[in-house]
This record gives sequence, C-alpha cells and structure tokens, in this order.
Amino acid sequence: MSARVVRRSLAVGLPLALLGTVCVAGTATGAQDRHHRPEGTARVTASALLGDVPLAGFSNGLLPGTVGDDRGVMLGGIGSDIYPAGRKGEFWTVTDRGPNGQIKVDGSKRRTFPVPGFDPAIVKVRVNGSRVEVLRSIALTTRSGAPVTGLPNQAGRDEAPYSYDAKSPLAYNPNGLDTEGVVRSADGSFWLVDEYGPSLVHVSGSGRVLVRYVPEGLNLKGADYPVVEALPGILLHRKINRGFEGLALLPGGDLVLAVQSPLSLPDEDAGEASRNVRLLRFSPEKRAVTAEYAYRFDAVGVVDPGEDDTSELKISSVVAIGGNDLLVEERTDRAARLHRVTLPRGGGLLGSRWDVPATSPSYEELADPAASGVPVLRKSLVVDLGKVAGVPGKIEGVAVTGRNTLALINDNDFGMTDGAGAFDAAGRLVDSGIETSVTLLKLPRPLTH
Repeated sequence: MSARVVRRSLAVGLPLALLGTVCVAGTATGAQDRHHRPEGTARVTASALLGDVPLAGFSNGLLPGTVGDDRGVMLGGIGSDIYPAGRKGEFWTVTDRGPNGQIKVDGSKRRTFPVPGFDPAIVKVRVNGSRVEVLRSIALTTRSGAPVTGLPNQAGRDEAPYSYDAKSPLAYNPNGLDTEGVVRSADGSFWLVDEYGPSLVHVSGSGRVLVRYVPEGLNLKGADYPVVEALPGILLHRKINRGFEGLALLPGGDLVLAVQSPLSLPDEDAGEASRNVRLLRFSPEKRAVTAEYAYRFDAVGVVDPGEDDTSELKISSVVAIGGNDLLVEERTDRAARLHRVTLPRGGGLLGSRWDVPATSPSYEELADPAASGVPVLRKSLVVDLGKVAGVPGKIEGVAVTGRNTLALINDNDFGMTDGAGAFDAAGRLVDSGIETSVTLLKLPRPLTH
C-alpha cells in the first residue's frame, strides 16, 4: 500500500464531531426559527470510497488531448452535488471547475489551476459495498463541441488564473464554468448551477450547453453557447467564488437556486459579517425567476461549535422533499446542519427595494431582517450532521433516497491543499489524503408527512 493511500485511509471517515470542538449549543433565536427538535438517533448505515483514477486518463477518455500532464492528481471533486439516478445506489454527481488552490505571492493570493485543460463533468456513480464505481461520465461542451473548461470568465470580476506554481498567468475563458449543483429533468437533460456568473446552466443529455442564464448586466462576451441575462442584477454582487452552489428540482418542475454566501452589499466587509442569504425560484417554462426568498443562517458557533468566523457559513445543498418543501444545508468545512423550509407563495424579495443595490441598509446588513419587514423563510432543524459519527467534512451534496434516508457526498478538492507546499519540487501533487466518499444516512423520522 502506497503512502498516499495510507494517508487517505487515515483521513477519511473522521466524524465531523471529531474535527471540531464538541459542545452543546442552542439555536439562534429570531422570528424565522422554530423550536429545534432533538435529532434523535440519526446514524450512518454505509460509507463507500471512490478509488484512484488518474485525472489525465479520465479527462482524455472523454475529450482526447485535453490534459497533457495531470501532475499526479486523481479524479476527485465529484462531490459538488449528488442526485438520484433512478436505480437504488446509483447517483448523478458533478465536478466543480477542477483542481485549484491558492498561493501567496508578494502578499497577495493567486488562484492556481494545476490542470487547466480539465473539463467539468457530470459523473454517474454506483455505491457497491465500500466502493464508489464510476458508471458513466459526460463532459461539458460548447455548441461546437469544445470543452467549456473550468477557467474564470472575466478579468476584473473573477480571480486571475495562474499555473500550478502561481508563476505563469493563464488565459480567461468566457465558456468556463465552476459547476456545483446538478439535477436531471424528465427529458434526460440536466440543470447545473455555476459560481462564476453566478449562473443557471441547461445542458443536454450528452453534455452540450444549451443555454446559460446569467444576471442582468453581466455582459459576458465570447461564449460559444447562448447566454441569456435572465437573473436579477443584484447577483452581480456575489462574493468571489461564492455564487450559486445549491440546486433543487421541485415536483412541479420549477428550480430553486441557492446563493452560497451573503452578497457583498454594500461592500465586502458587510457580506463577510452577514448571515442573510438568498434563494431564487426559476421557471424553466417561463425562462424567468419568479420568486426570491430570504434565508438566515444560524450563528456560526451553532453550526460549527468552536468556529467564530461568520464568513465560513455557506449553503451547499438544497433538496426538494415534496410540494414546496426543501432541505437546506448550512455548513462550514467542518460541520453541517440540515433544515426544513416551506417555500411560500408570492415573489418574496423579487423586485422589492431589497433587490436594489443602493438600498441602505441593505438586506445583507440587517441584524434582524424579520423586524425590518423582510419575509424570512421559517426553518426547523432536521439533523445536525456534526453530531453523527462517521460523517466526513465538507459535505456539499445531499440526496433523498427514501422516506427517512439520505445520501451525502463530500468534496475532496481533488486532494488539493492551498499554499506552495501543494506540489513537490518535481511539480507533483502532495495529496491531502482526503477521499471522495458517499455516506448513507438513516434519520429517526420520515422527511415527508
């Protein structure tokens, strides 16, 4: 057994409760919260790991010649979301933009792309005992069949891309997607969300981008697929690398998109300190946003005992559980909690003064949004994953597999870490030791009534 495999076997499967300080904490108070019910005896029933698949072989098998040197990186990052594929134990997953990290140069952080030819992909997997098997992979391509890549789109809006050692600048790519959530429609096409725009992307069953919906005013030029400015312009104020991350398909066909973090309104400092995020409802039939919902995080110390940085809070997954009910995942990299919300009728924040960037104070600045007349979604705790032994860190995907069962998937970041030590002197990856895993969870109560 290689040292790499040994390191991974030691790292994977550590429960979230062991990765942070364990304590008993109450819920945040406020008009939007219901009294928490104890999570009972939620338990892990199975866990399966993705084996080592060289990234060059994976990528070139889909689109020959896209990756010349994978620098020792293995397939990973498929845990950006998980969606049932129909048969028991089978799921659709999606990669993010590919291996990336940060290295500080002259006091400033540079975003690195060690395998710039990597193309985001939809990956169908099967849980077979303790193994995650890849059944099918679908590369994301432009109208002409070229890879979209995971490279940033626009100078001045997205981080500048650099080589693995942060020494050589790379070109921007208006086609690039930082894919996150995934759902599959009845017609076999897929919907994805993206962090860069942020955007909602409709993809054919073969992976071709059919249309990318972006915020009004984004002015993205040069993409080799249709780009439609159909989302509220307020989203242009998304925090860098914190665009859309969660995506749910409601029974009636509408989509719910979750912004990962509070918008930077009126500035970055306000966004970093805020606990107020936004969900959007999109009608594929109307090709338009029909509602915008206000959602408020619990205090960061409630979500992740021992953490005091509010900016670590994120929404990584939203999952339909019937009607207009959703599971919403609040998380840090170490802990996660799933809440149930019911989406109300009406447009919510859509078109209101809270959608106007000049509004002062902004929605993001409100310490008690409900007291200011904001219709904040009411929520109730379903399960605190940080208290369930066997759940790994950085859970980004949640799928409902039964009345009281879930499948969870983590994002292992392709084994990448930040800093100059991410690669050795020969330019080969120093693996983090964290595996991609699918964890099956049984809840003490049914999710649906």
